Amino acid sequence: MLWSASTHLEPFVLSINALPLAAASSEQFVSLIEQLYQERSLITHPPTQNITLRPSYLYLIYRGVVQLHTIHPDGSESIVGLCGPTTAFGNAFTQIDPYWATALTEVDLLPLSMDEVEASPALMAGLFPQVVRRLQQTEAWLSIAGKRLVADRLKCLFVQIAQDFGQVSPKGVQINLRLTHHQLATIIGTTRVTVTRLLKDFRNEGWLDIQKRQIILSPEAANLCNERL
Repeated sequence: MLWSASTHLEPFVLSINALPLAAASSEQFVSLIEQLYQERSLITHPPTQNITLRPSYLYLIYRGVVQLHTIHPDGSESIVGLCGPTTAFGNAFTQIDPYWATALTEVDLLPLSMDEVEASPALMAGLFPQVVRRLQQTEAWLSIAGKRLVADRLKCLFVQIAQDFGQVSPKGVQINLRLTHHQLATIIGTTRVTVTRLLKDFRNEGWLDIQKRQIILSPEAANLCNERL
């Protein structure tokens, strides 16, 4: 039976809980996939494990978060995306080489060949909103990279991550997704030391708080999230 690794979509690290419209769309897509692939089993990857990407395949995330990244000739790394539940990724969606995917949390994946995707109008229609989400995230990250001040880049990144993976709470927006200072620095093109210093500044300003290694954006920052929805 499909989804043998997990019996339901768990509300753990994504904006689906905070954004009802996205929730409805995602739930409909999950229902469609379960109808189409009842006999398929999911592939589970533990946190930090690299995910082998087969040519001409895409991978649909049922549970968890995946980090997409590449390595440059000088050995430096660039994180090019974070994918959550119902999002698809794979070599079929990119021209970046080398291109890696790593489980940021424990993830359950459904591999689909491009041949079977192209042969199913219902599946292609269901995938379209998920591909749009990835495109929106990519353009948002490109816009962030163009900001001159590192502090602005980091704040805008938090707002974007809160939209994608945040949960609204009385204190603001809680980001349950745990990213290291190095990962944040890699995304915005700065150093780990700079990110550590800026996080202290943001906390002193009251713009965010850190509790049990989880970041909570203040109501002020949460309003920025709401204005962009």
